[in-house]
Amino acid sequence: MQKLKFILLFLVCFSASFAQQQVLDKVIGIVGKYPILLSDLQNSMLEREKQEAGFDKCKAFETLVFQKLLVAQADRDSVTITDAEVDHELDQRMAYYIQQFGSEEKLEEFYGKRTNVIKDELRGDIQEQLIAQKMQGKITGDVKLTPAEVRLFYNSIPQDSLPLINSEVELEQIVKKPTFSAEAKQIAKSQLEIYRQQILAEAKEKQDSKMKTLAVLYSEDPGSASKGGFYANVGRGVMDPVFESNAFRLKQGELSPVFETAYGYHFIQLVQRKGELLDLRHILLVPKMSNEDFYLSKLILDSIYNEIKEGKITFEDAAKKYSDDGDTKQNGGLMINRNTASTKFDNEDLSQIDQNLVATLNSMQIGDISKPMQFMSQTDGKPGFRLLKLKNRIDPHRTNLKDDYQKLALMATSEHNKNQIKEWIRRRSKITYIKLDPEYTCTFENKWTISN
Repeated sequence: MQKLKFILLFLVCFSASFAQQQVLDKVIGIVGKYPILLSDLQNSMLEREKQEAGFDKCKAFETLVFQKLLVAQADRDSVTITDAEVDHELDQRMAYYIQQFGSEEKLEEFYGKRTNVIKDELRGDIQEQLIAQKMQGKITGDVKLTPAEVRLFYNSIPQDSLPLINSEVELEQIVKKPTFSAEAKQIAKSQLEIYRQQILAEAKEKQDSKMKTLAVLYSEDPGSASKGGFYANVGRGVMDPVFESNAFRLKQGELSPVFETAYGYHFIQLVQRKGELLDLRHILLVPKMSNEDFYLSKLILDSIYNEIKEGKITFEDAAKKYSDDGDTKQNGGLMINRNTASTKFDNEDLSQIDQNLVATLNSMQIGDISKPMQFMSQTDGKPGFRLLKLKNRIDPHRTNLKDDYQKLALMATSEHNKNQIKEWIRRRSKITYIKLDPEYTCTFENKWTISN
């Protein structure tokens, strides 16, 4: 059932690209120079249905108008995003889709298109969404409310209106990620060096063409291989730090040495530098992992598990000593919920991490440690193994400052940002041309000025 639900959601993500081929489309609104299509509204409502958010046409339409207003304002304020940022977001989404389907081949078979075609069809929508997000972030700013402000917000809510908190857990983990054998690494590095020497052997004016050809044929980077390894407008803070370090020290046309990142082995060719932005090509090769390499990490965790159970080391000290997860090892393996910035996870949070976690934890008592479990990393999409310790279980309760400060801080910040947005919409809609089809206009949540 979960797989079916995901497939339905997945189809929604792409439906906008094909709506005009399937329905008689029309413009139902214009914000600045940006049109809103009937198909946009239909797809937005369909997405809400699949997310069980209801058929609220007014809210769906207002959200589209707001997004277009943000994009129009981004034009005025010269708020832009780089191709690298779009590629990064596309890569993350495609990695998630592939993970859900089980393989890239199954994804392509289900949709009847190559992965690079699917990405190209998503690009425009993703670019607009990212620009709107960046513009919205500029409006609200990086708000950090004080404890006094959070307390004031909490006290403003009637006690019987405070949200009920479902059962939650706190978890610790020890992660072991499979490592490539020295032989597999050397094979990848040597092969890349062969490609690099083939490019250097060409005349200067032919090196770019050779690099492009080799990237298409051999690069294992799904985000750039089909484009000859090309990334445009790469700024600092977007790519892997080691990748950026090598890229930004190159001169135009120069090739980097072969180097290693968390993704594998690369070398880069700098196409051109535009201030603090780079156009570049690269080739990525990922060392080939054997089954023996993969299950070695499980055997290591088996040994750590036995040490903990025999009392030779505590779970927390073992996490600091052995875990491969940089985000949790220094905290004794304590996991942080990315949705709430707290250490507490409810069943929905757990299902987003791993659908098997809820069932596993239901059978555990506080202090219990799981046997090694295979999982897929949320950061790089790679498989690994981990031990889990159930540190605490919190019973259902009504929200309070003592137990739920982080949640209340997020709620207070959200309310503050919502008020900022309402005021911004009220002001900007007065000076932006907004024309909406009366057939689809209804009572909106915000105060809009609509052009006659």
